[in-house]
Amino acid sequence: MGDRLQTGRGTGDRHVVLRLAGSYLAVFLLVIGALSVLAYLLIAAQYRSALGPALSLPEGAAALSSALRNVLLSILALDAALGIVVGAASLALARSAIRPLIEARAREARFAADVAHELRTPLGVISSVAQAARGNAVEQEAALAKVSDEALDASVLIADLLTLARHPETRNLVREPVDLAGIAVRSVREREANATKSGIEITLDAQSAIVDGDERRLSQLLRNLIDNALRYARTHVGVSVGVDGRTAKVSVTDDGPGVPDALRAHIFERFAKDPDSQGSGLGLAICRWVARSHGGDIWLEGGSTLVCGLPRGNYPSP
Repeated sequence: MGDRLQTGRGTGDRHVVLRLAGSYLAVFLLVIGALSVLAYLLIAAQYRSALGPALSLPEGAAALSSALRNVLLSILALDAALGIVVGAASLALARSAIRPLIEARAREARFAADVAHELRTPLGVISSVAQAARGNAVEQEAALAKVSDEALDASVLIADLLTLARHPETRNLVREPVDLAGIAVRSVREREANATKSGIEITLDAQSAIVDGDERRLSQLLRNLIDNALRYARTHVGVSVGVDGRTAKVSVTDDGPGVPDALRAHIFERFAKDPDSQGSGLGLAICRWVARSHGGDIWLEGGSTLVCGLPRGNYPSP
């Protein structure tokens, strides 16, 4: 969107900005106009008091008229300069005021488009399976199982999209002291059995790293990182947790082919994935959302190592 505040309704947004800036400027002009009139009347009263009896003479009256004319021109010039400055400031303030609203509307529009696009596939599968099993008692149990699986996948997809539609702010989290090492141990254990069946070994090197964070969201981050690595690994996935100064770091690497060059700059965007991938393309986008909502970030190192850095809590070093 950038600084131009343009979405699909860029023209309407500009009109809103101009109207809001005009309202700010109008209020200022009313106030400064009233103050200017008051200042002019006070100065005129002082001049009349100073000239006193001389006002009865033509020369005195002419001098007063000339002085008050100069005062009026000075006040108008000052008001015009202030009007230009305040007009520019009003425009900047109006842009700043409506930017969150425009960004929220843009997120809503993206969310609606993503839901419509991504739910088309599971809903199509549910419809086709239900039609194929109609009147066939033998196939109905398998069809119901398939429908249930697709419905669960759609539910997870909607939950992920709802997360990404929210702004990554700390107020969206439940903050408490959380040890990333404990989350990593639990996440690895949950996936070891399936990894072993696929011939993949998961190794863990975890040192205590305590952060102020949302344990549920941090668990989601670890699970997504490990699942992503398992999706591409040949024989090994390595998970490590540690501290680097005031930063707690989690890194997950695999011995797969690595991230293609064409995807390296986009892997944390929604639906950015390899064409052959079976994932939804939301896992790493969720990871970035979680990391940034905790005041950290996530990045790619080398060919296939994902590193998440989060600010540590105010706790002693392990």
